[in-house]
Amino acid sequence: MRTPQLPIGSGFGPASTAMDVVAGIDLSGRTAIVTGGYSGLGLEAVRALAHAGARVIVPARDASRAHQATDAIDGVEIDVLDLLVPSSIDAFADRFLQSGRALDILVNNAGIMATPLTRDSRGYEAQFATNHLGHFQLTLRLWPALRKAGSARVVSVSSGGHTISPVDFSDIGFNQRAYDKWIAYGQAKSANVLFAVALDKRGMNHGIRAFSLHPGTVLSPLARHLSEAEIASFNVRDALGEAIIDLERDLKTAEQGAATTVWCSSSPALTGMGGVYCANCEIAHINTGGDTSGVNAWAVDEAAAERIWKLSEQMTGATLV
Repeated sequence: MRTPQLPIGSGFGPASTAMDVVAGIDLSGRTAIVTGGYSGLGLEAVRALAHAGARVIVPARDASRAHQATDAIDGVEIDVLDLLVPSSIDAFADRFLQSGRALDILVNNAGIMATPLTRDSRGYEAQFATNHLGHFQLTLRLWPALRKAGSARVVSVSSGGHTISPVDFSDIGFNQRAYDKWIAYGQAKSANVLFAVALDKRGMNHGIRAFSLHPGTVLSPLARHLSEAEIASFNVRDALGEAIIDLERDLKTAEQGAATTVWCSSSPALTGMGGVYCANCEIAHINTGGDTSGVNAWAVDEAAAERIWKLSEQMTGATLV
């Protein structure tokens, strides 16, 4: 049975940090993979999961940078992965599968935002390719290791930005319509949510549950493609240029922003649940009217989830084994 898209009373909230949500949780003997786990929210998630005892693998395009960021964290391994290069995804997955390890937690965290129009080697628009297709291929290639765990979680870091746009199935790649970097970001983030819905349906009988989430608004490296004028227009910096922390405006620290990722990855309160979108360490409500603090209905629609799954199989050539 599908988990209702309704809050469960987690006991945590917007101010909770990643370390808060793992307090008292023992992940010893568990293995996690966190894409993009060497900066921003991903690094804080890695720090918390490792603190709880997990062995955490951080795949990165820049291994030296990843080593520098994580060397002080016990229990972290670095590997190489480029989500825009299909052969790199397959090679990383093959290395992990050949290790014989089970995969308990997969956090699909890496992403890009509001980039100029670029395309991957297959010709796919880069935001959709990086944020969704690369993680789709990675997850399906790691499926045997997820099944081996017996009780695994796949966590897709989406965004409140999904409310900008549903997936435009008529022209995902902006081949006919004019490119809009925010529309492209919005549909990629909607795809993240739909992926969790479809994945959970396929995984629940194998003990694999999937979640998507909004981490909060954090001024992080994700904003590197925005101009200073664009960042200023969002009013997220104070007069000294420091990030504003204001929970009423959903402006969080990196430690707070990573909390929902870690909660979805490890909380016993979510045992037996999945296929839901979360925010503020809680299952979010479905947006109504002009409300955008939860999840839009288009992103948790089962028919759209099936459609994105089948299309992603065609676009990547990846299938469950």
